[in-house]
Amino acid sequence: MSEMSSTNMPPPYPGPPVESGQSQNPPPNLGYPAQFDASKTTQGYPPAPGYPPAPGYPEYPMPPAYLQGYGQPYSMPANYRQGTTVVVAQPPITVVQTFRDVPVHMNCPHCRAEIVTGTHYETGTFTWIICFVLFFVGCSLGCCFFPFCVDGCKDVIHTCPNCRQQLARYSRI
Repeated sequence: MSEMSSTNMPPPYPGPPVESGQSQNPPPNLGYPAQFDASKTTQGYPPAPGYPPAPGYPEYPMPPAYLQGYGQPYSMPANYRQGTTVVVAQPPITVVQTFRDVPVHMNCPHCRAEIVTGTHYETGTFTWIICFVLFFVGCSLGCCFFPFCVDGCKDVIHTCPNCRQQLARYSRI
């Protein structure tokens, strides 16, 4: 008892004493099962991509079929390589053109030219509604016709400057 309390050191290592300059080897395999030797078997897993095979572990062949997706069997082709290329298809981008009261840069669907639309104004439903509202409010001495002189009350017609086709109509209502 006096020996334990005086040293306060852990018990000695069960292996042979190590001299200075020698490397310390792990202890002998006392009471543990022997490691499996992969060289004694014909089957083994391939190593993970980018990693060497682990020593002391068996290498097993790839299973003949894999399950892909919803349980569909998929077998590996004979000329399968570790590197795979993933191709991602991008969906086409659809741009919705908004026609307001300003010219728009676009491709004409009729002549296929890249254009800036020409705009002009025509009397539309909104112009007539404003006219009738002004008439019923009391502007009956000609002031009710004021919306016919203001472009902000009229519809906007977009046309192609090349083929003169009407491309869109922006109605204020």
